[in-house]
Amino acid sequence: MDGPSTFPFPIMGGSWSEHFDLISGLTGRGDTVVGHDVWFGYRSMVMPGVRIGHGAIIAAGSVVVVDDVPDYSIVGGNPARLIRRRYSDADINRLLTLAWWDWPLQQITEHLRTIMSGSIDDLENAAPTFR
Repeated sequence: MDGPSTFPFPIMGGSWSEHFDLISGLTGRGDTVVGHDVWFGYRSMVMPGVRIGHGAIIAAGSVVVVDDVPDYSIVGGNPARLIRRRYSDADINRLLTLAWWDWPLQQITEHLRTIMSGSIDDLENAAPTFR
C-alpha cells in the first residue's frame, strides 16, 4: 500500500490479476470465523482474524478488534470487551454438545419454541435420539 490507491485491482481478475504481487505481500490477520446462533447488534463491526463463538451477542455499535469472543458471551464497546457470559461453563458445554443448529431441519421445526425460549433441560429432552 505504497501507492496513491488502496483499491485491490488484482482481485478483480482479467489482466489486472497479473499484478497480484502488489497486494500479496500484505500481512493478513486470517479468516474471520463466526459461530452458529450469533447475534450482531446494529452497526457492530468485526475486524479480520477474529473468532466469534457460538451463541455470542455483539452489542450495538461495538467493534471487535483483536480479541476472540468466547462461546455464549456478550461483548460490547469500542474495542469490544466481555460484559458477561450468558450461561455457566457447565451449561455452555451442554449447549455446545446439543448443537441444535446441526439437528435435522424437521427436528428444528418441531421444537422451534423450545429452541427459542425453553430451558437447556427442555432442549436436551427435544434433542434427536441419534445424539
